Amino acid sequence: MNTKPDRNLGMELVRATEAAAIKASAFIGRGDKNAADKAAVDAMREFLSTVDFAGTVVIGEGEKDEAPMLFNGEVVGNGNGPECDVAVDPVDGTSVTASGRAHAISVIAVSDRGSMYNPQDVFYMDKLVTSAAGRGAVSLDQSPEENVRELAKALKKDVSDITVAMIDRPRHVPLQEAVRRAGGRTRLFLDGDVAAGIHAVTGGGNIDMLLGIGGAPEGTITACATKALNGFMQGRIAPQSPEEMKKAIEAGHDLNRIFEMDDLVKSDNTYFVATGVTDGLLLDGVQKHGDYLTTDSIILRSRSGTIRRVKADYLAARWR
Repeated sequence: MNTKPDRNLGMELVRATEAAAIKASAFIGRGDKNAADKAAVDAMREFLSTVDFAGTVVIGEGEKDEAPMLFNGEVVGNGNGPECDVAVDPVDGTSVTASGRAHAISVIAVSDRGSMYNPQDVFYMDKLVTSAAGRGAVSLDQSPEENVRELAKALKKDVSDITVAMIDRPRHVPLQEAVRRAGGRTRLFLDGDVAAGIHAVTGGGNIDMLLGIGGAPEGTITACATKALNGFMQGRIAPQSPEEMKKAIEAGHDLNRIFEMDDLVKSDNTYFVATGVTDGLLLDGVQKHGDYLTTDSIILRSRSGTIRRVKADYLAARWR
């Protein structure tokens, strides 16, 4: 048996994200985020069972979502290929899918077995993501103002041209104010920070940096993508309630530790695969054209440095 993910794995995995995105798309704007998530989970799990690998879900739907499938520790794949750690988010942005808003995606990340950090017992992480230019210039140990100024120097930009993305939550109001005091701009989004993290690496959407507290599982997923794009990332556990803090400490988490990218995913052979559910800056959402559904996906692999965009058409009748 192979022990490393092979070069064809990304093209197999994308079928699972396509299936999840298509099934979730039936619930766009219908106000039922749980139905969208369930449809995506069911579809992703079914397709993953056909993939040539022996995957163990390290980051799944998990305790936060009380998921009966794609849970942490579940074995996926047909067992005939490489042994891998798997992180899944069938819909990163269930709320925006339910409300018919932008930027929801379906995601799978894969790396060598035993290489992914599992943020068990914690739900939230403070994250910083930039392009490679941020390495040595920005840090979670620095203030937001300092990070804005130092990244501007590293990118050879005026501070006024630096745009910082963050989830639009009350907890980030002080962060927004700090970025603006430094002379930078903010880009707020409603849910799901994986796509915004990728933009911070590539500069897409005129985003230069992702800052702020989002999902801890999504932190490891973002690390797989960031590594494939040769970007820079740091994370730090950020409990949002006394109960979560107590649970994290009891589980042995160091709340002061800054996780570098290699702490979040040790492997240099990572895959990141995503398909758009709703239209966004990173990917187009699922579109219906007559009898066909069109999906838009991206496949990233760190070892080869490849970035693939995949457009696929499916007969709509197949997905009823």
